[in-house]
Amino acid sequence: MQFDLSRRLAAEALGTGLLVGTVVGSGIMADRLTDDVALALLGNTIPTGAILVVLITCFGPVSGAHFNPAVSLAFLIRREIGSRETALYVVAQILGGIAGSLLAHAMFELPVWQISHTVRSGPAQWLAELVATFGLVTTILAGIRFRGDAVPWLVGLYITAAYWFTASTSFANPAVAIARGFSDTFAGIRPLDVPAFIIAELIGAVVAVVAMGWLLYPADGRGDRAVQTPAE
Repeated sequence: MQFDLSRRLAAEALGTGLLVGTVVGSGIMADRLTDDVALALLGNTIPTGAILVVLITCFGPVSGAHFNPAVSLAFLIRREIGSRETALYVVAQILGGIAGSLLAHAMFELPVWQISHTVRSGPAQWLAELVATFGLVTTILAGIRFRGDAVPWLVGLYITAAYWFTASTSFANPAVAIARGFSDTFAGIRPLDVPAFIIAELIGAVVAVVAMGWLLYPADGRGDRAVQTPAE
């Protein structure tokens, strides 16, 4: 089933908004329920991984469920989406993400408009975002290549893990980074720190596309795939 561009953009905006609303809202809830930072992070992690499974399953057939400019960039490089469509996807994702932050604030009776003061900066944080986004795009591309039906679970589980093995808690998403700049809560990031996160994320996405383009598509001298999966 093919969906027109307006519906695809609406799905990207709505999906990114619900994703950010979950990230910010669960962070607020966790921070209110416990003073233990590790427990609060766990309370932030599980809902984020879970909502990704739901959103990708529901909106994947509509828009591809990118919800992430780095993912859209990856598909642009692979020529699976056009440049105009990519630009519109990115705008929809950013606007949806910001709306998600504001909605989370309203649900918890906080000032709707906020600017974060949480410092997230430095080489270790930037490297963590590069690694987190590389892993996310790798997960998506490998999942599509071998187990397309499992992609929602693969992405949800990857982000759940990456919250804990990266120093940055795995934003891995420029739209989410921008949106969290408008939330002075547990999940926030100082706007001054956002550009470096975005650069690291985009680099990670590009490296993943190049690496997976080589790794996942071996070919013999005739240009045919030399390795066939059991499913094929």
